[in-house]
Amino acid sequence: MRVKAPKVRILAALRVWQRNATVYKRTWKLNILPNFFEPFLYLLGMGLGLGAYIAEMEGLPYINFIAPGLLISSIMWGATLETTYNVFVKMNFDRIYDGILSTPINPKDLAFGELLWGATRGTIYGGAFLSILFVFGMGLHWGILFIFPLIFIIGFMFATIGLLFTSMIKEIELFNYFFTLFLTPLFLFSGIFFPMNQLPQTVQIIAWFTPLYHGVELSRGIFNQVWSVELFEHLAWMLVVTLINTTVVLRAIHKRLYS
Repeated sequence: MRVKAPKVRILAALRVWQRNATVYKRTWKLNILPNFFEPFLYLLGMGLGLGAYIAEMEGLPYINFIAPGLLISSIMWGATLETTYNVFVKMNFDRIYDGILSTPINPKDLAFGELLWGATRGTIYGGAFLSILFVFGMGLHWGILFIFPLIFIIGFMFATIGLLFTSMIKEIELFNYFFTLFLTPLFLFSGIFFPMNQLPQTVQIIAWFTPLYHGVELSRGIFNQVWSVELFEHLAWMLVVTLINTTVVLRAIHKRLYS
């Protein structure tokens, strides 16, 4: 007889989040510094260095054009690193999940807790980058308040993508394909460094179906106070994809842990 998979219990998932946060407290000083250095170097190298040769792009100073996209990409890297390598190690090498599942917490609670923590790590990365942008004088207006919930939403979205891939692989080396053939093309071809309308129509269509593109466009609109209906379309796309991915990944992790 087939046993119906249990539902997610938020309080149980928060216990998983709390466990990860407790561990992170011991290492946050070593982990937080790269979150500041990386965006700072990107802004110096691309925004100020290349920006000296590119005065404006789409009516914006080049550093103002790329900074919002770099913010979103930092969230992407933070959330996916947490839900790929870190989750895989806990699942297959440290066997931490064996201990967690011996408690009343079920696989879906565990998966949702990991998604929440992945979104939190993405938020930490994004928050560090955002503080650098404020130092550069960007985003200092009331509209920037909309960026804070967006940071968490994008972190959660990429956490679902990373955890879904993790649920499907058995060898840790396969993450090389995920980062090289998926995340790196997203980073390069989602409109961070140049407008997508300069690319061939086919590439633009493909980009529209990718998650980072919508986050970049939404972030750029908020930062530079370019308000339009399209911003709501980008947000709706991300929310729908996040909801679908969450449902799929909870089932996938439940099946993986009980296989």
